[in-house]
Amino acid sequence: MSTIAIIGGGNLGKSIAQGLLTHNYKASDITITRNKIALLDDLKAQGVQVSNDNITATQDANIIILAIKPYKITEILREISPIVDESKILVSVVSDFRIEQIESNLSTTPSIVRAMPNTASSVNESITCLASQNASSEDMKKVESIFNSLGDTITINESLMDAATVLGACGIAYVLRFIRGMIQGGIEIGFDAQTATKIATQTVKGASELLLQKGNHPEAEIDKVTTPKGCTIAGLNEMEHQGFSSALIKGIKTSFDSI
Repeated sequence: MSTIAIIGGGNLGKSIAQGLLTHNYKASDITITRNKIALLDDLKAQGVQVSNDNITATQDANIIILAIKPYKITEILREISPIVDESKILVSVVSDFRIEQIESNLSTTPSIVRAMPNTASSVNESITCLASQNASSEDMKKVESIFNSLGDTITINESLMDAATVLGACGIAYVLRFIRGMIQGGIEIGFDAQTATKIATQTVKGASELLLQKGNHPEAEIDKVTTPKGCTIAGLNEMEHQGFSSALIKGIKTSFDSI
């Protein structure tokens, strides 16, 4: 199994590490870095190597995952450049930073893969979009194996990575806001918060599984619960009158335009 260095122990970096641990990756094969390493104590307690030394972490790893803020990536790439040789695989989960930009900040050209997971990686339910221009099929399989342990993966053209960021990563926030609205509505019609949360979250999970397992279009499943003059169609129509689908589409487009 490959040794993995996660450069950047923020929310996403920690989610990746936690996801790997829950999918039987050895803690001793994972290193995660952050300036304030005290914030990584929970991972350290599970046996993950924690450090504030990016160079040493990179030196000891076969696969380096960059999980840092976009404004830091140039600095970090130049810092680790002397250590990153062609035998390593460099994976960037940094949004809006292209492969050619990564290459321009390195002295050699390792296999470079862009990946866009989401924070559901911490519970092994992420969808991760992958893109590369020079990685071999063998190297891509290694990267897929890592991110498949965090959920599911799909390979796309790099030109679609910004769209993947919005739909897959920002999309977590959109769905959570929808669930929050369901919970608030549930409380208004009589449930306590805990019960409303249980019903709403399981309903969303169930709806997703219907589509994933059956492969149907959402409208096909909607038709099964919308009876003539029924309460479901009444609620759906009122939501559409209030701009539900339009607001969601506009929100996704606005997020995309802001990248």
